[in-house]
Amino acid sequence: MAGWNLDPQYQHLADEFGSLERVFALQGEGLTKDLLSEVIRVERGGVFYYVKRYWGAGKGLRRYIGRPRVKAEWQNLKCFAKWGIPTAPIVAYGLERNAGAFVRGALITRGLDNTQDMAWLAGRDDPRLADAGWVSVISRQLARATRTLHDHHFTHNDLKWRNLLVNDRAELFFIDCPTGAFWWGPLLRYRIVKDLACLDKVAKYKLSRTQRLRFYLQYRGRTRLNASDKKRLRQVVGYFEGRE
Repeated sequence: MAGWNLDPQYQHLADEFGSLERVFALQGEGLTKDLLSEVIRVERGGVFYYVKRYWGAGKGLRRYIGRPRVKAEWQNLKCFAKWGIPTAPIVAYGLERNAGAFVRGALITRGLDNTQDMAWLAGRDDPRLADAGWVSVISRQLARATRTLHDHHFTHNDLKWRNLLVNDRAELFFIDCPTGAFWWGPLLRYRIVKDLACLDKVAKYKLSRTQRLRFYLQYRGRTRLNASDKKRLRQVVGYFEGRE
């Protein structure tokens, strides 16, 4: 049985985006592909759309137990929008099961105009990263959004610079979150450290210590560190030690 949802404002694209079968027949620019999924980009009417197609949920019981990654991603993006975190608009989504087992699924998001991911900027030493004013604007947005996630007991679990987009108006967007989930207690605290460490993994090479500290203070809503902050920062800085 297949279930498919196309946002009403995109009904003019129903001939291509109107069903799971049609979405899997789409041809486009291949961006990524692995054993379980692929991402292609298509252009319609001058607008780019990103089509994520999944044909596997894993081996054995993974086909039956837990949320398929595609479902997790569309649910997580909906949470972002609900919480006021800028993200890519969802155009269509759905999945197909057979006798309870995941068969395939897809998610289509609308491209964000004039954006680049933060990892792309870092890899090219983009001049914006040397602009203290620009970094400050992005830092405040990132701190606020990250704190919002964590205040909802949610962690991204892959909060890397490649999953953060910025546009030419210095606006920040969160994307690609199929492994994000809700946590509580010690597991939440551990996952929070991981999120912050993923952000700092590139920041420590591209930003100053002062900028990194300012981000953390913005994230915490403080002007000075307390004892618990210092403990967490030691965990963040040491998270990837021996693994890089």
